[in-house]
Amino acid sequence: MRSSNPVFSRRGFSRDAGGHAGFGTPQQAQAGTATNPYATNPYATDPATGMPQAPARGSVMTIDDVVSRTAMTLGVLAITATLSWLTLPVDPANVGKSYAIAAAAALVAFVLVIVQAFKRKPVPALILGYAAFEGVFLGVISAVVSTYIGDGVVVQAVLGTICVFAGVLFAYKMGWIRVTRRFYGYVMAAAVGFMLLMLVNLLFSVFAGGDGLGFRSGGLGILFGVIGVILGACFLALDFKQVEDGVTYGAPREEAWLAALGLTTTLVWIYMEMLRLFSILSGND
Repeated sequence: MRSSNPVFSRRGFSRDAGGHAGFGTPQQAQAGTATNPYATNPYATDPATGMPQAPARGSVMTIDDVVSRTAMTLGVLAITATLSWLTLPVDPANVGKSYAIAAAAALVAFVLVIVQAFKRKPVPALILGYAAFEGVFLGVISAVVSTYIGDGVVVQAVLGTICVFAGVLFAYKMGWIRVTRRFYGYVMAAAVGFMLLMLVNLLFSVFAGGDGLGFRSGGLGILFGVIGVILGACFLALDFKQVEDGVTYGAPREEAWLAALGLTTTLVWIYMEMLRLFSILSGND
């Protein structure tokens, strides 16, 4: 099973005897029910012993590594978002300029993620560069929302994102969320459908004007905003499983950068959906 995140596209899941998603597990190696497609991956199991082929303990990924890299990535994002908010004020007479800056920053961030996806190893410079440009995008978009709707919406979106992250982490640790192959399939199918609908809505809004099919405003906008947040929460669960398996099966320490990138992209998704949702709700007051 492939990861939910494009940066993990060549670091996949398999399934153990109980049907749980994970990297090549001892149960799978012992049973011999399938060939591990990651046999040369540091996460793979040893066919002779059925034990994970972990590198030397001093070089394996730990939770502390993931936390520190994620803190660095989010820190860069927060700094550039704040600076762009303060140094790129929104001109109500030319808001298109702000959108152009945001779009350019988002495009650069997207390119950096794609480049990282094709790298054999994590490149911290690419990941931190992504965070920097993504921060510019978020800072400009947040400034536009703050100018036209109010600062309260941005604060609500930040707090909402934090609450979703904390809630999913708690539920995952308590075992209330179980990441299985079926869970993964449902999430990916829903995500593809969601993004296709948003793309169609965008095309209609470009060529027909207004809000296209209405997925970004009113009752439908609220509904799809909630769906977007739920999808983001599901992606968080997949990210947590990715981190858990990496630690369990001895992923190299450098893989913590990929975990940080995956968590950051998911949190950006949730924040944007929260921002849109609270903007619509504020407009309905």
